[in-house]
Amino acid sequence: MSDRQHFQDEEDQDIDLPPSKTKIKQQMHDLQALGEELVALGKDQLAQLDLPDNLRDAIREMHRINKFGAQRRQLQYIGRLMRDLEDIAPIVARLNAWKGVSQEHTVHLHLLERWRDRLLENDQALTELLAAHPETDVQRLRTLIRNAQKEKEAGKPPKNYREIFQVLRELIPEHE
Repeated sequence: MSDRQHFQDEEDQDIDLPPSKTKIKQQMHDLQALGEELVALGKDQLAQLDLPDNLRDAIREMHRINKFGAQRRQLQYIGRLMRDLEDIAPIVARLNAWKGVSQEHTVHLHLLERWRDRLLENDQALTELLAAHPETDVQRLRTLIRNAQKEKEAGKPPKNYREIFQVLRELIPEHE
């Protein structure tokens, strides 16, 4: 077997190479950015996340630091601690849900928007909504719909339009 053919055979095999320096550096930057998001959370949201104590302490310490260079080093440290986590997917999923970017949440919001538009355009939509959700405060919803239609005609800010959305949000749970 010639050297050239031997080299070609080695190329055809799937060789598990370690990640490149660029890829490792990108992963570190991503973890550091995730750490920044964690630092920006409130105490109650942070308490809902399953984080190791050393990471939680580092995040708390970050709030006490007010010098830029020290903050940058602390964020790097938080990123380093995050590398030791086994699975960051639950943390990312929770952050995305809080930011409103989870797909299910977006679908739910679109559903509520469609209901609101149907209620404003068609009287039959209110009947359908009442059939699906008999616990609805009909009088309040009718008043909101009427006022929203008047606001739109008068070119006023959509206060009642938004209020209809809030009523629908309370009425139609996200898991539905």
